[in-house]
Amino acid sequence: MSSLSVVIPVGPAEKTLGDLPLNLLRAFNDTPGLGLLVQRWEIILVFCEASRHLEKQLPPESGLTVRYAEAGRAKQMNAGAAVATGCFIWFLHLDSKIKPLHCLRLSERVIQRSDTLHYFPLAFQNDGAGLMVLNQWGANVRSDLLRVPFGDQAFCLSARLFRLLGGYPEDVAYGEDHLLVWYARQTGIPLCSTGVALPTSARKYASHGWLKLTLRYQYLWLRQAWPEFLCLLRRRFL
Repeated sequence: MSSLSVVIPVGPAEKTLGDLPLNLLRAFNDTPGLGLLVQRWEIILVFCEASRHLEKQLPPESGLTVRYAEAGRAKQMNAGAAVATGCFIWFLHLDSKIKPLHCLRLSERVIQRSDTLHYFPLAFQNDGAGLMVLNQWGANVRSDLLRVPFGDQAFCLSARLFRLLGGYPEDVAYGEDHLLVWYARQTGIPLCSTGVALPTSARKYASHGWLKLTLRYQYLWLRQAWPEFLCLLRRRFL
C-alpha cells in the first residue's frame, strides 16, 4: 500500500477526542514492519462547529490534519475524503479502540485485495447495558453471512472506488454507511473482513436502553435495506 488516509469525524455530541488519534500516531510510528506496508500515511480529523473546541486537546505539532465541515457524519467523512491524499481511505469512528494489530492486518488485506471494501468484525466494549453479546453476535452474522457491515466496523477502500460510489449519501436521515455498502454491492465491489475484531463503544445502549435501542436499530436497517436489496436483485438478474 503506497499511501493511506485515515478520516475521523468528530461529531457535535463528542465530549473528548479520547485516545484514538494518539493511538494511531503510535501505531504508524512505532509498529515494526508497518512502514514496509504503508509508505505514507495521514490522519484527518474533521470537526464541526459544535466540536471545534475539542481541537485544543490535540498535542502541538502532532502532524494531524484538521478540517471543518457542516455537522453530520456523512458530510464530515466526505469532507475528510475530499482532502485525503492517500490511495486508500480508512474511515474510523472516534470511539474505536485501535491497536497496532488492526493497522497491520488492514495493510496486509489491502495489499492482497486492493479493489475491495474492507471491514472489521465488531466487538463491543464493556460500557453498554443488556445483552450486548447478542448484539455483537448479530452484527457479525449480518456482516459475514448477509454481507452488510456497518460504519462502526471501520470501512477501508481505495479513493478511486470511494469516488466511483459517489461518497457517503448526505441526503438521508440515517444509515449513510449502510447505504454505501449496498452501493458497493450493487456496483459489484466485493467485501472482505480483516478477521480481527475491532472494539467500539456501546454507551448508547446504556443511555437509551438496551431493548429499545436494539429494536429501533433492527427496524431502521431492515427498512432501509429492503429497497436496496431489490435494487441489487434487479441489477444482477436484469
